[in-house]
Amino acid sequence: MVAAAGPWAPAVWRVCNLLMAAFFALAAFVQVNDPDAELWMVVYMIPAGLTLLVGLNPPVTGNFVWKSISTIHILFCIVWALGLGSNILLHAKQSILHEEEGRELLGLVIIAAWMSLCHSSSKNPVAGRVPLTIAIVISLFPLISWAYIYINKEMRSSWPTHCKTVI
Repeated sequence: MVAAAGPWAPAVWRVCNLLMAAFFALAAFVQVNDPDAELWMVVYMIPAGLTLLVGLNPPVTGNFVWKSISTIHILFCIVWALGLGSNILLHAKQSILHEEEGRELLGLVIIAAWMSLCHSSSKNPVAGRVPLTIAIVISLFPLISWAYIYINKEMRSSWPTHCKTVI
């Protein structure tokens, strides 16, 4: 039996989606001076738009078009993440966050995880405490990580110039 979420749960679910939409939009924006910016901007703007729709209207996840776009994007991100992950395992010289491919991999994993959570919410946007807790953790993780990386100048010292100059 799933523990029921409180009456505040739908509002928390919407806020989590709006936070993630803002994160995905910001992640797309910071790609502006990346060598393959066009590709990464699209990769992040698709979940930004889909997640914004969920934040504004949670039942949209039951819509055929929303489900189709999200499914294709989830699969695309998973396949790309698997490729990047194998490349990192073979060639990484530093911590995953010090490698550009590692940060790209983390972004793809966050997209796939969040979009999968939204995708599974079509039957019941707030199915219980556990899914809502997972949503809160996933929505706070990128923001806390970004703040940590921004504060930690040593971590950013080995990054390529295009990764240091946006924010």
